[in-house]
Amino acid sequence: MGGQNYSMTLYNTSVTSMLRMRWGRQHCMWLARTVTRRHGQRDTAQILLLRGAKYLSDKNGVTPLDLCVQGGYGETCEVLIQYHPRLFQTIIQMTQNEDLRENMLRQVLEHLSQQSESQYLKILTSLAEVATTNGHKLLSLSSNYDAQMKSLLRIVRIFCHVFRIGPSSPSNGIDLGYNGNKTPRSQVFKPLELLWHSLDEWLVLIATELMKNKKDSTDITSILLKQKGQDQDGTSIPPFEPPGPGSYENLSTGTGESKPDALGGKQEASADCQDVISMTANRLSAVIQAFYMCCSCQMPPGMTSPRFIEFVCKHDEVLKCFVNRNPKIIFDHFHFLLECPELMSRFMHIIKAQPFKDRCEWFYEHLHSGQPDSDMVHRPVNENDILLVHRDSIFRSSCEVVSRANCAKLKQGIAVRFHGEEGMGQGVVREWFDILSNEIVNPDYALFTQSADGTTFQPNSNSYVNPDHLNYFRFAGQILGLALNHRQLVNIYFTRSFYKHILGIPVNYQDVASIDPEYAKNLQWILDNDISDLGLELTFSVETDVFGAMEEVPLKPGGGSILVTQNNKAEYVQLVTELRMTRAIQPQINAFLQGFHMFIPPSLIQLFDEYELELLLSGMPEIDVSDWIRNTEYTSGYEREDPVIQWFWEVVEDITPEERVLLLQFVTGSSRVPHGGFANIMGGSGLQNFTIAAVPYTPNLLPTSSTCINMLKLPEYPSKEILKDRLLVALHCGSYGYTMA
Repeated sequence: MGGQNYSMTLYNTSVTSMLRMRWGRQHCMWLARTVTRRHGQRDTAQILLLRGAKYLSDKNGVTPLDLCVQGGYGETCEVLIQYHPRLFQTIIQMTQNEDLRENMLRQVLEHLSQQSESQYLKILTSLAEVATTNGHKLLSLSSNYDAQMKSLLRIVRIFCHVFRIGPSSPSNGIDLGYNGNKTPRSQVFKPLELLWHSLDEWLVLIATELMKNKKDSTDITSILLKQKGQDQDGTSIPPFEPPGPGSYENLSTGTGESKPDALGGKQEASADCQDVISMTANRLSAVIQAFYMCCSCQMPPGMTSPRFIEFVCKHDEVLKCFVNRNPKIIFDHFHFLLECPELMSRFMHIIKAQPFKDRCEWFYEHLHSGQPDSDMVHRPVNENDILLVHRDSIFRSSCEVVSRANCAKLKQGIAVRFHGEEGMGQGVVREWFDILSNEIVNPDYALFTQSADGTTFQPNSNSYVNPDHLNYFRFAGQILGLALNHRQLVNIYFTRSFYKHILGIPVNYQDVASIDPEYAKNLQWILDNDISDLGLELTFSVETDVFGAMEEVPLKPGGGSILVTQNNKAEYVQLVTELRMTRAIQPQINAFLQGFHMFIPPSLIQLFDEYELELLLSGMPEIDVSDWIRNTEYTSGYEREDPVIQWFWEVVEDITPEERVLLLQFVTGSSRVPHGGFANIMGGSGLQNFTIAAVPYTPNLLPTSSTCINMLKLPEYPSKEILKDRLLVALHCGSYGYTMA
């Protein structure tokens, strides 16, 4: 057989390619096709290499390994490495090639890592070393940011994937070494410790400079951008340039580690501290993202690495500075803020301070990432994806078809057709949402009850009278989630407490006013007065309706024997609130959220507060300012002609429509003007005009409100400018300024 020519068929689903391997003076050709199994390729390679075939590239420089990796042929790559061990490092270096599909590289490395524990550890260690090198290049300010950032995160994603599918991947809540425990497997992360150390040094340095905050302090630019006057070859290193095409020199030290405190020399840049923070924030944030990925890949799903939490707490101020300067960094690199509620809370005030419009754009940008044609809500994927519903039973028939539909396809597009009608398109979709929003609160289904003001709705604690109530609550959540996903408005308004439940925000006693204003006033009275000697004889138990019968329900274990005192009354009020507003309807809330979260991730919806969520779902109401002025009362010393009142209405005219809605919500608890205008606004005890009360001015004092009586407590500001500034701060702080009469 030695003098014969051998040709073998290989398989590649995308292209017909040729691998040339020389056996003596003869050429053996591998033609890529679409039928032979993977083990056929492996066996062919084994035979050819066994008989002395040489590993050569073709005339275009394409090697057999290139084609094997492009096709994700891990078994064939394994054979090639057995005969040519140097190809192992070639595959590792390929992870930096952005022209190769990442999923194919994962497939190859996944197969190779399964061959033995030693091979698995070798792959991970090699990937960690390459990631560390790329990370240090990224921290070097003269490198190309975009290329190095993509390369680092790509390698780390592959590293984490291989780590998870290893022979002893994390499971059952067991931490496998990276968060403090010493295990053999933890050694694969050792090369990355150099990168994390450099990251820590940069963040500490920036924090130190931020704390100085003095005109004569050392210019941070001089520290960060000082470079060694000579590199190891004796050539000078050029100063920093903005990332872009061209060659860039590495600012790292001879060991390959970027150490900002070790950078020296005579060169100094002219940018100030804040400019350098802008220059470094994205680079450091990308490395932080890589650090988070490496920490998370060792934790069970849903758990945050203790080490990473400690890292965020340590560098809290610098990270907040980064987010303050560029809040979009949350979506680019700080995904952990959206995935970890315990960390999100530390940055929430910064996120919520961003303009509502900007947060809406970020919300939809992240929600629709990777979804084609997300704006074509009326176009189905195919005829089978059309939601065919009956007008005469629209609620039940819609519930049935939505429950059977593919969730992923509904996210991409919605098409609705009414049975017996030919009409389709966006107008039909809008009509469908509009009708369903009315049907959801139809009393016949007993799902929701009206609030005290008659304009909003709350889940019905007695909805169990409908045997399908939980299934319908889930459907209601799906409809609102779909509407929000596709920017369709619904004609329904909920109580403030229910919006809080959707957002995961705890309710407070003020929320009770929406269903029982008098009871809310009683709770407020308990908080405002000393109850030590009043003989109320309250205990931590209350009488409530349980499946149609009145029963004594403990607010906490043994509550029936625990007296309410001056010291524990705040706990009592909170527990009573939770019972009436949450525990009594917990199954309904859970079912609704199950449907809602099918289309809207909990992490993304956290970007908004309960008032903004109402605007997202139900739209921006129009407010007639002249009608508002005509139906406003003044008290505590204010009169219509007072300068402060004149300034206030001028500010109301000047601010945006969104801010007017926030003002209305701030004072009345509702974004809506009732039918008939401001003259028909309801308070806790009936009709109650919008009222402005005077409050003595002290510097930096914010307006507050009493929502039960629709009262704005407006300090006597010395100028229109101060009034506007303090008012807008109060509005954008949400409900933190609220009080009750």
